[in-house]
Formats: sequence, C-alpha cells, structure tokens
Amino acid sequence: MVAIHDTPSGVTFAVKVHPRAKKNAITGEVGDALKVALTAPPVDGKANAACIEFFAKLLNVPRSSVTIASGQSSRNKVIRVAGLSAEEMKKRLEM
Repeated sequence: MVAIHDTPSGVTFAVKVHPRAKKNAITGEVGDALKVALTAPPVDGKANAACIEFFAKLLNVPRSSVTIASGQSSRNKVIRVAGLSAEEMKKRLEM
C-alpha cells in the first residue's frame, strides 16, 4: 500500500520513476512507493518535469501545486501536492 502523508503544505507520497518508457503511466507499487513510467529521459531535469506534469494532469491540479520534495537526481522521489488531503488524493488515484 502506498503511504500518503498529510503535511501542513499538502500531501506527500513516494514514487519510483522508470524513465524512457513507452508511455506515461502508473505501473504498480514497489514497497510503499508508486511505480511510475515516464517517456522522458533522465537528462537535464526532463524526467522531473515530466513527473510533475504527469501528476498534475492525473490529479487534476495546477502544475504549480505539484513539486518534488526530495530525490531530484534519484529514481526514488517524494512528491508533494499542495491543496489536497490524503483522503482526496486516494479518491483521485482510486486506491
């Protein structure tokens, strides 16, 4: 089960990114993290930008609400989404 944490600045959750995939999609879970496939390469921050764009569209929030809280240069990242509660996040992800 993916751990979604409420914080004063929004919700946070862990992801494991698979860059250079065939399509952008959530492909499962790895431990307590979502496994996310992204078409962007891990060069010059392109995968990070694609990750932010993917979650903004998926959760129907403004792009500015989604940030990478940690793991800028790693496949393992913590994503922060401002303006959502953990319950709302679970509903939007249909978990």
